[in-house]
Parts: sequence; structure tokens; C-alpha cells
Amino acid sequence: MKEQPIPERLQISPFLVFYLVMSMQIGIGVLGYQRIIAMDAGYDAWISILFTGACVHVIVWMIYKIGETVGGDIVTAHKYVVGNFIGKAICFIFIGYFIIYCLTIVRTFIEVIQVWMFPEISTFWFSFGFMILCIYIVFGGFRTVVGTAFFGLVLPAYLLLTFGWAIKFSNFYNLLPILDHSIKELLTASYHMSLSLAGFEIIIFFYPFIKEPKKSQKWAHLAVLTTTLIYTILAIITFAYFSEDQLSRQIWASLTMWKIVEMPFVERFEYIGIANWNLIILPNVCISIWVASRLIKRVFNIRQKVGVFFVAAAVLSVISFVDTRIKINMLNKYVGKMGFAFTFIYIPLLFAAVMIAKKLKKGKNK
Repeated sequence: MKEQPIPERLQISPFLVFYLVMSMQIGIGVLGYQRIIAMDAGYDAWISILFTGACVHVIVWMIYKIGETVGGDIVTAHKYVVGNFIGKAICFIFIGYFIIYCLTIVRTFIEVIQVWMFPEISTFWFSFGFMILCIYIVFGGFRTVVGTAFFGLVLPAYLLLTFGWAIKFSNFYNLLPILDHSIKELLTASYHMSLSLAGFEIIIFFYPFIKEPKKSQKWAHLAVLTTTLIYTILAIITFAYFSEDQLSRQIWASLTMWKIVEMPFVERFEYIGIANWNLIILPNVCISIWVASRLIKRVFNIRQKVGVFFVAAAVLSVISFVDTRIKINMLNKYVGKMGFAFTFIYIPLLFAAVMIAKKLKKGKNK
């Protein structure tokens, strides 16, 4: 049942999983997740972030158990459980999901540019240029995509330090009293936070491309822990900087905090931050295109480059029609629900199915 192994020259070192997971978890959502989770649990929402992070660690463990059991990716897992034909048919859903996910990232980022920097910028032509860059990167192979994830995480990492400017204007008493909200409110905030922490599930798609996958598991867990801490610390700074009433009116709270950053050589630091965010979302889009095109290759037995062009064309053909805040918001909402269903419902179900299938197959072999 095990798939033909990926040649070693195409595989990546275990520690690079850290950058792949983090680069997918840190994206456009960082710019405005604080308001969304605070709507449910107020300034106790930082507790929800920690709880969501703990749940993610459990799902990561399940993903590695699935990969280890079937000796391959999600397509192999489907074949292992329900056979070749149905297994491939199920993958249609994930091809569509990653195309829509890619569309959502690019369109939301363009909205940020249009609101904060260039109101007249063309949605289509910006996304067209961005897609050409992504196609070029994905054509370089999986290792090139991983390199983009590495630099997309390391080069803009200094931006985290810039949020320190808000600390001297912050009132941490805003966070008191702690645990002032119900369990239901905290869980609702955790659900909304799960949308920002999603992205780690890509491990199940590139699992065969990891040298010694067992050694990479600790790096995946470290990536999730690091991302959870970053989101928690940034949320605490945001809650201390804004009152709840002020935060409720901030769509992009992180960008607003950049407005107070003062440097001798730059007056509007949010422009620098948004320009750098272009590098942060680049691996988000490249990995999404690679995953969707890889699934197309596995399902239809065609060259992956054909799948790359198909994904890019699908995104470009739709993106201009998502032209209002309501449509963008709706797109983010539905993609978030799809991501939650896949990550926190489907993966546990797949894990259970794989474990049951493993026991049944062992019983037949006796």
C-alpha cells in the first residue's frame, strides 16, 4: 500500500518543517485577528489563543500518526481507507479548498493595499503580477518553495519588535479581571482563533517530502508553540493598547499600532510593514498553489506544471469579481469554516479511520 518513495534529492531536512508550518500560520490574519476574538471573549481572549494552540498540537500528532501508518500523504491515506477511486474523488474537495484559500489570501492583502496605500490599484493586474512570481517559484520545485518560506519568515521577523512601541502607551490593567467570561464565550473565541492558527495541516500533504519524518515532528510542534506565543503576546499588547470600545472599531488593529512607530528615516511605518507583508504572504500563496497542483497531479496523473497553471488561472478568473468589503468578508468567513472543518473535524475522523483500517488489515494478515 505504500507509495513509491520521493527521491532524496527532492526531500527537505526535518528542521525546515518549522519554517513551512510557521509561514503558513502567520499570514494576513495577524493584521486583524484581535478584534474578532475579542468580540466573543473580551480581553480574556488571550486564554482562548493558548487553548487553541494546545488543540493544534493534538492535531499535529494525529497528522504524523496518519503519515507514519500509511507511509505517504493524504491521497495515500484515502486509498488506505476507502480504496483508489473513492480516495482520489475525495481529493477534489481539497483541490477546491486550496484554490479558494489562495484566492482569499491574495484578495485580502490587495484590500489592505487599497485601503491603506493605493486606493486605485488594479486588483487584477496586481494579482496577475503576483501569480507570475508564484508560478516561477513553484516551477523551481518543492525545495524552492521551502526556501521562500524560510526567507518569508526570517527577513520580516524584525517587524515583531516594532509592536514594542505600543507598550509605553499601554495599560495592562485592561486585561483585568481575568476569567471574566463564560466557558462558552472562551470556546467561541477559540473557534475564531483556530482560523488564524490554521495552515499547519499542510504537513499531511508534503509528508513524503521530509527526510526522516519522525525527526521533523518536534520541529512541527515547536513551530506551533512559537506561533501560539507570538499570537498571544501580540494580542495582550493590543488589548493593553486599545480599550474594548476602540478595538471594536479597528478592522486591522496591528496596522493601527504601527501608526505610532517613529523613526528618523520613515514617517509612515505602516507603509513599510504592508510592503514587508508582501513577503510574508508569498509563501502562503506558493505553498497553497504547490499543494493544489500536487493533488491535481496525483488525482489526474498529469504534470504538476499543468496543475500550477490551472490553479493560477482559476484564481485570476475569479478575483476581480470579489470587489467589495462584504464579498471579501464573506470569502474569509467561508474559507475559515472550511479550514476549521478540515483541520479540527476531518483530520480526527481520518485518523480514526486509518487506525481502524490498520487493525482490520492486521487481522486479515493473521
